[in-house]
Amino acid sequence: MNAIFMKWIIAFGLAEGTSTLVLFFVAMPLKYYAGMPMAVSIAGGIHGVLFVVLVGLFVLGRKFVPFSTGVMWTGIIGAIIPFGPFVVDVKLLRMLAADRNSHP
Repeated sequence: MNAIFMKWIIAFGLAEGTSTLVLFFVAMPLKYYAGMPMAVSIAGGIHGVLFVVLVGLFVLGRKFVPFSTGVMWTGIIGAIIPFGPFVVDVKLLRMLAADRNSHP
């Protein structure tokens, strides 16, 4: 298993999940309650880039990690669902730990 690539996927999962929370709980309230629509433009743009990169990493991970098609789709669907990247990251961390423990 390519542990470095897995760590990149996990890191982008954390970043993408966090950007979703910032968009929902910081930028959107700023837009609607403080009249600052630029907050959504900035946070939304960052979130969009992180989302596309995370999905791309899951597709590439099929070849470079490698992991199953099921893990790839779980990651892609998890990227769409709020809090999903955090749930998927736990699964990936467990896979990484299991791989580390299987090699003496």
